[in-house]
Amino acid sequence: MTTTIVRAACPHDCPDTCALLVTVKDGVATEVRGDPEHPPTSGVLCTKVSRYTERTYHKDRLLHPLRRTGKKGEGKFERISWEEAIAEIVQRLSSIALRDPQAILPYSYAGTMGMVQGESMAGRFFNRLGASQLERTICSSAGSAGYRYTVGARIGTDLEQVNGAKLILIWGGNPIASNLHFWTRVQAAKRNGARLIAIDPYRSLTAEKCHQHIALLPGTDAALALGMMHVLVAEDLLDHDYIARHTLGFEQLKQRVAEWTPQRTAEVCGISAAEVLELAREYGRTALAGEGAMIRANYGLQRVRGGGMASRNVACLPALVGAWRHASGGIQMSTSDTFPKDNAALGRPDLAVRHGAPARIINMSTIGDDLLKPASAAFGPKVEAVIVYNANPVAVAPESAKVVEGFAREDLFTVVLEHFQTDTADYADIVLPATTQLEHVDVHATYGHIYMMANNAAIAPLGESKPNTEIFRLLAAAMGFDEDCFKDSDDDIAAVAFRRDHPRSAGYDWDALKEKGWQRLNMPAAPFADGGFATPSGKCEFYSAQMKAAGLDPLPDYIAPYESVASNPQLGAKYPLAMISPPARNFLNSSFVNVQSLRDTEGEPHLDMHPLDAAARGIGAEDMVRIFNDRGSMQARVRVTDKARPGLVVGLSIWWKKFAADGKNANEVTSQRLTDMGNAPTFYDVLVQVEKLATDEPADASRAAAAAAAAA
Repeated sequence: MTTTIVRAACPHDCPDTCALLVTVKDGVATEVRGDPEHPPTSGVLCTKVSRYTERTYHKDRLLHPLRRTGKKGEGKFERISWEEAIAEIVQRLSSIALRDPQAILPYSYAGTMGMVQGESMAGRFFNRLGASQLERTICSSAGSAGYRYTVGARIGTDLEQVNGAKLILIWGGNPIASNLHFWTRVQAAKRNGARLIAIDPYRSLTAEKCHQHIALLPGTDAALALGMMHVLVAEDLLDHDYIARHTLGFEQLKQRVAEWTPQRTAEVCGISAAEVLELAREYGRTALAGEGAMIRANYGLQRVRGGGMASRNVACLPALVGAWRHASGGIQMSTSDTFPKDNAALGRPDLAVRHGAPARIINMSTIGDDLLKPASAAFGPKVEAVIVYNANPVAVAPESAKVVEGFAREDLFTVVLEHFQTDTADYADIVLPATTQLEHVDVHATYGHIYMMANNAAIAPLGESKPNTEIFRLLAAAMGFDEDCFKDSDDDIAAVAFRRDHPRSAGYDWDALKEKGWQRLNMPAAPFADGGFATPSGKCEFYSAQMKAAGLDPLPDYIAPYESVASNPQLGAKYPLAMISPPARNFLNSSFVNVQSLRDTEGEPHLDMHPLDAAARGIGAEDMVRIFNDRGSMQARVRVTDKARPGLVVGLSIWWKKFAADGKNANEVTSQRLTDMGNAPTFYDVLVQVEKLATDEPADASRAAAAAAAAA
């Protein structure tokens, strides 16, 4: 028996990007464990990835190309050869491209975060084809826009410095479920005397373990940050030297926040004025005492109408109190821009020139509407083909009824590259089996630490599965694309992923990275201790001329939700409950939902509801309910709990529809409306009503039908 240990990296949409060690015995992966020498993750894996062999060798793994035989959505297919699959895809795409290649749309996101299996060969293919471009907004583009306007780039506090903080604000996130290694360091800081405060409408697992939980109303985070700034200015809890040397627009900011008294802030946020005062005082005093005051801002605060502005306002706080001076202070939202990626070498956007005109851009968050639009001068050609990879839009995209209606079009040619028969794969004309992380080469940046990561293939591809890159190479060759870039191997692509001429990744060497598994970027412990922000002024910009030029308010502001009882009382009278749908601990977006052991742990779709709201509707614990608004409805089992504040219901997500009681999930009620900046979805800007079902029988029947369909 031959046993080897292969260095790999977790590919999933998580800030931790763990270094993996894969044990392979006679060509079979028998164990996936963390690399104990990897500084950010120290060999600890989440329950999902520690079971990665269960995913790779899953009995339902797609191992052969398939062609649809039933109606769209039925999930009925027949096995075909790769030659047949490629020939049919190329025939259909070529026919469409002759009319207008922009009628072809790629749809992808972070099913893998790898730079090779993500948008390298795929990007080259669609650029060369002249297809429509996809605006990838589904997760973090609102916060990224607001943060960049303020700080200049998504660069922030180094994960490895968090242990030294004395105050940690966990704002709009649940790191126990979604950022395990940050939480590990938070616990170390807590043992060292740090105080932890969670800011979240919902008392999550994380909030339960903090010293304080501030349960503000959904969509009001921007107002809370303005109220904090008011107190910091009014009580002179400011680092005047840092403000003078490293910020822009303080006098204008001072005037703006004067309006945001603790009383006004409290009324908007649904909390007490004392909470606003004490939060600001504790934050300012900690930073000014020369101790680490750190903010971990996550994605919960940006999935509302004013999400970009909320992220901007929170990003202003560290510069006011000089928190950036300390390695354990400042803020982290994402470390993505720390990595000097060579996107031009990876995806070759130079191939996309179409007679001097750029291809049209379609926002992935409005796919429901866009698949239903006819051709027009404003929109361009009707979408005639969608190629989905690294994504599951039928489960994940907002306003799901429209998404399903679009994918159900008989005249829409749909190709899906997948590991499993997801909700989206059920609507495909052709399904192509893709490799998992254990079966291909990749290189990774991260968004939670600052290590470049390598993934070596541990085993040969199972069945007839192929890496994304190889699939797009085959398509390119069959389309007659003869540029040399389509002949690049996966190692060739990985070798150009990071810029060798950039000081942070100077001397990047792919072969060395493959051997080691990981390498830290050249970054100081406190990136903005002496200023040097990546904004046009080189300063933290409280006033942003870029925002003004874009038609936005150049100063921090509050933008009320589209849907709340306060901002839309007419809608609130009909649908009086706010709803948010944060990630379930045992899933990762829609990944891992089909892993039986994880789904068993999660149970079934639940709705957490405050006792007052439940009693007012005659709803008891474990009752089956219908959650609905004008966009749609879903069913879930109620948990009566004060984890949800009054007026809020919480449905942990994202369930595959086929595993839900009624074949639906939380995105039945979410909206395709976009955020103030970044064109992002507003998943947590939702009003609903909840009613008790007369009996469990319809739900149970639906559950049985869904289970039977999944088994088939």
